[in-house]
Amino acid sequence: MKKKPAQRVKHVPQRTCVGCREVLPKRIMLRIVRSPEGVRVDPTGKLAGRGAYLHDRRSCWERGLKGALAHALKTELSHDDRAHLEEFMNGLPPEEETSG
Repeated sequence: MKKKPAQRVKHVPQRTCVGCREVLPKRIMLRIVRSPEGVRVDPTGKLAGRGAYLHDRRSCWERGLKGALAHALKTELSHDDRAHLEEFMNGLPPEEETSG
């Protein structure tokens, strides 16, 4: 009897949301990067620098901006960085539209 070839399971990189600690594939999360220019949202996921991941939910962003994001990035958020991130957070869809 011929042995059936084993199917290869594709590796899917996983990341943890710093807001809610849920682990999901990194492609469906938003990357925040600390670079010499400051802390910014990285829509490509390829910018150089230390990164952290958040859901596209406001509740995760609010918890992350309370301190978890700064801890994950090993830095303190400056006033400009915080304002930039809060502006991005306010552009996210309301919680009801993203859940369910």
